[in-house]
Amino acid sequence: QVQLVESGGGLVQAGGSLRLSCAASGLTSSAYVMGWCRQAPGKEREVVAVIRYSGSTYYPDSVKGRFTISRDNAKNTVYLQMNSLEPEDTAVYYCAADRNNMIITTAHRYDNWGQGTQVTVSS
Repeated sequence: QVQLVESGGGLVQAGGSLRLSCAASGLTSSAYVMGWCRQAPGKEREVVAVIRYSGSTYYPDSVKGRFTISRDNAKNTVYLQMNSLEPEDTAVYYCAADRNNMIITTAHRYDNWGQGTQVTVSS
């Protein structure tokens, strides 16, 4: 059974930075695509960063240049470095994983989810 545990959320002022971590266990192999998604109140869950096992990445325009996803395959851990945070980034952030090692840009297509961590950006 895949388990994903996020950490690193919190409260930060606009323009600040946060680094989220996601520790994965129960993966049958490292060849999973890993993603970070977020959901703000009243909005649909959206993908904000994706990384394949090979290291190739995807970002939507809303976070490109501000967010960086990385992974340590030896530790089964994925990170999301978030810089220049804006109040619009306030949401619950979820780590996601899928055994199909391809860039997945639609949140509901991921098989496995963490419990989420709150990120709040004050203006």
